[in-house]
Amino acid sequence: MNIRMKLAGMAALAAALSASAQIKVNDYLSFTGWTAGSYQYTKPSPGDSFDSFNVDAGLLEASVTPTKNVTGVLSLYYRPSGEGGVSPGGSEVTLLDAYVSYDTGTGLVATAGKFLSYLGYESFYQPSDNMISLANQSFLAPIPGYHEGVKFDYTVDKTTVFGAALVDSDYPKPGYNATEGDGELKHNVGAEGYLQYTGIDNLTVWMGIGYDSKGNYEPHDVLVYDIWASYQIDKSSTIAAEEIYKDGGDILIPLTATSKDKGSNWLVYYQYNFTDQFYSWFGISGEEVSSGPSYIKYSISPTYNLTANLSVRAQYSYISYHKYTLNNANFIGGEVLFKF
Repeated sequence: MNIRMKLAGMAALAAALSASAQIKVNDYLSFTGWTAGSYQYTKPSPGDSFDSFNVDAGLLEASVTPTKNVTGVLSLYYRPSGEGGVSPGGSEVTLLDAYVSYDTGTGLVATAGKFLSYLGYESFYQPSDNMISLANQSFLAPIPGYHEGVKFDYTVDKTTVFGAALVDSDYPKPGYNATEGDGELKHNVGAEGYLQYTGIDNLTVWMGIGYDSKGNYEPHDVLVYDIWASYQIDKSSTIAAEEIYKDGGDILIPLTATSKDKGSNWLVYYQYNFTDQFYSWFGISGEEVSSGPSYIKYSISPTYNLTANLSVRAQYSYISYHKYTLNNANFIGGEVLFKF
């Protein structure tokens, strides 16, 4: 398909979606969702440039509330085969969220099913992210994705929330693009916990920990620590920072065969709102791996909200590598985001 046809298709999709709104069938059933499409160009050094022009992903979610205390959520997630699909077999659609939550009314909420990891400042969902590409996740990929199990979240008061989860595995099966845990407890198990504090005006502090025991897909025990904070400076600007440390993972893009590696990822974001519709994120991020490669990434990513549901985003990033097959890389992208 040539670029003109793809552009026409994306424009038609945006026009159709912008006419939509949040779908509330009745007091018990509602639907929400999002889709994202982008053009991305990368020029590594050394190496030839490459690009992609795709609908990157989409999600349709149904929420059922049969009583005020019980909520059930199901979502279908689409990722095209051109972007890696959602499984090694090339499947493009998967059941992503599938859980039931019960609110006891005392501050405690119990959840069982398939749900997203607590860990990570950056979002799994493109419309909630700051940029087109993530600041982190390049080598050790410290942020887990979806898994199955049970979790408990407790609101202590207006400023303090904590939670814990027992899951089939903290990290996904290889090749599943963070959409599946390993589906069993016999050979390994995962766990997570977190504490969030908002007792200081305009400041949010979040601390979390994750653990994956040795099993079929994790050749070693894996431990990950995550801390991030965000501070709203004024009505126009916000700053955020994160540090993630992962011990025991296998490096994803090795120079040589490497196992039981460890390293840290970090990021610093600054957001400035130029108008009510137009804002930009400025970011610096990096990673250090004990056995070798590292990088520093400098990014700028402006976003313009055309409507409450439809946005366009751009990004430029320069990545400088150390002890890696690349010296550096330039990234340029443009993205259309719709949510309802």
